[in-house]
Amino acid sequence: MVEYRIDRRSGVATYVQIVQQTKQALRLGLLVPGDKLPTAREVVEATAINPNTVLKAYRELEREGLVEARRGLGTFVRKSLGATPVDSPLRAELDAWAGRAREAGLEREDVAALFTSVLDEHFTNDHGKGDEE
Repeated sequence: MVEYRIDRRSGVATYVQIVQQTKQALRLGLLVPGDKLPTAREVVEATAINPNTVLKAYRELEREGLVEARRGLGTFVRKSLGATPVDSPLRAELDAWAGRAREAGLEREDVAALFTSVLDEHFTNDHGKGDEE
């Protein structure tokens, strides 16, 4: 089961953080079709956020077709995202790289900026997969 972590200093709306973390769990295979999401009450107890915030996030996930609410039973995953399991060799390489970045004295924000700049170079429309240069 996914455990939500809310960063109140991030500037990102709480419900968006729940949506993002759920999608990340779907991409990593931590959540698969048929899995049950925590109840709104469980999320509220773990994070001290408003129940309506949790319900808003779950409605957004349902609108996107990722989960479905079953009256009296809970909210369940309908489909997964991506194909990168948590035990992927690429994850191990990225973990080692992040360790080296931290040892080099980089802060989290520095690493995020560096990683985002590299992602932007590799995943823009004009440098996409299969494009010829």
